[in-house]
Amino acid sequence: MTVKVLLADDQRLVRAGFRVLLERAPDIEVVAEAADGDEAIALTRAHRPDVALMDIRMPGTDGLTATRRILADGRLPGVRVVVLTTFELDEYVYAALQAGASGFLLKDVEPDELRRAVRVVAAGDALLAPAVTRRLIAAFAAGPSVPGTETLTVREREVVGLVAAGLSDGEVGTRLGISPATAKTHANRAMAKLGARDRAQLVVFAYHSGLAGVPRLR
Repeated sequence: MTVKVLLADDQRLVRAGFRVLLERAPDIEVVAEAADGDEAIALTRAHRPDVALMDIRMPGTDGLTATRRILADGRLPGVRVVVLTTFELDEYVYAALQAGASGFLLKDVEPDELRRAVRVVAAGDALLAPAVTRRLIAAFAAGPSVPGTETLTVREREVVGLVAAGLSDGEVGTRLGISPATAKTHANRAMAKLGARDRAQLVVFAYHSGLAGVPRLR
């Protein structure tokens, strides 16, 4: 299956560079490019991409606002957003996740990691840049536990910890000796119990509650 991608960045050269990197993969197609948030929203509605790679700082409507509007649009239920930025500031990480983004990567991401991120998010998983993940762990290490964690079963806690470490449902299943479908069921039940909107938020909750260990790069 081909993953359709929309690129949103106010710098044409940045968009061109990402397009070249992404389209080196036979299973990824860039279907549209936007120079600002309003254009990103309009082109997302027109092209229905699987994944929108969204810059944060753009003129007019910024990337976070565009992300909120896209993900709140009932006509775009299948669209997922990965936020790309040159900034590692915590407020951007939190704001992106609160806006509903499924991923957060820095613009200096390696080409293979960029393509993998698109595939991972299109498949329904969450993805955070390793540097950002480490900052989240540090920020939440001394924080209070998330309400609801005590209701998780032992297996659900195991699955949440592995999801937070960056494993896909298939990898979680292999690690625990269960099927990918069962792993996904456990993750979904944990999301419901914790009130997590999506897997990205589940990852944050895992760090906050101490269920996450040291992240692993795939």
